[in-house]
Amino acid sequence: MIKKAAEIIKNAKHVCAFTGAGISVESGIPPFRGENGLWNIYDPSFIEIENFYREYAACWVLIKKVFYDYFGKAKPNEAHIGLAQMESVGYVKSIITQNIDNLHTCAGNKMVFEFHGTSERIICLSCNKKFDARKISFNIMPPRCPNCGAKSLKPDFVFFGEGIPEPAQSLSYKEAEIADVFLVIGTTGEVMPACLIPQIAKHNGAKIIEINPEPSAFTRQITNLYIKSPATEAVSELCKELQL
Repeated sequence: MIKKAAEIIKNAKHVCAFTGAGISVESGIPPFRGENGLWNIYDPSFIEIENFYREYAACWVLIKKVFYDYFGKAKPNEAHIGLAQMESVGYVKSIITQNIDNLHTCAGNKMVFEFHGTSERIICLSCNKKFDARKISFNIMPPRCPNCGAKSLKPDFVFFGEGIPEPAQSLSYKEAEIADVFLVIGTTGEVMPACLIPQIAKHNGAKIIEINPEPSAFTRQITNLYIKSPATEAVSELCKELQL
């Protein structure tokens, strides 16, 4: 399967990788859903946008704990690094990710569309200034805007009840339309509207290569080549086959 996937990638004109939580699990970031998912530990209401407006201080306690104290320690793994190598030599043209952990960029990918935004940026809902999350002090909770002083800072990722940001949404759909090979990695295909993206690619004639340890919602419906494997193992083997 790895050899077949490598041949398809070598002969492609525009390969796009579409990644989900599964690619970051091996960096120590748990998925949100499923048996070991975060939503089995925490009530996700702390990132529901209306609740965030009402309970700013209480929500930020959990936001800091989950997305900055814990997630902030994660480093790119071999799958992230492998995709960056594949992009650097032209095999992969872009990454569309559902993840908010910034690990693709940290690994060296240049063309990354963050469909759900990123925890690396903080936006002030009062003055609309954006900040690098590393420059925000979380020692005093809840945090205040360094520019206007308001208690209205929000991580620049999609909360429940918010729409998908632009231009990430439009650019992701465009990539799906022009790709002739779509590499689906580490996603169950259950989150709307992100799960529509591989379907758009398939509808426009792309071959779907899927890397997942277990079958997803895509496997029997649209996948052309299924590699049953963790992301790090499969991407590393692909890179070897591509002589990277």
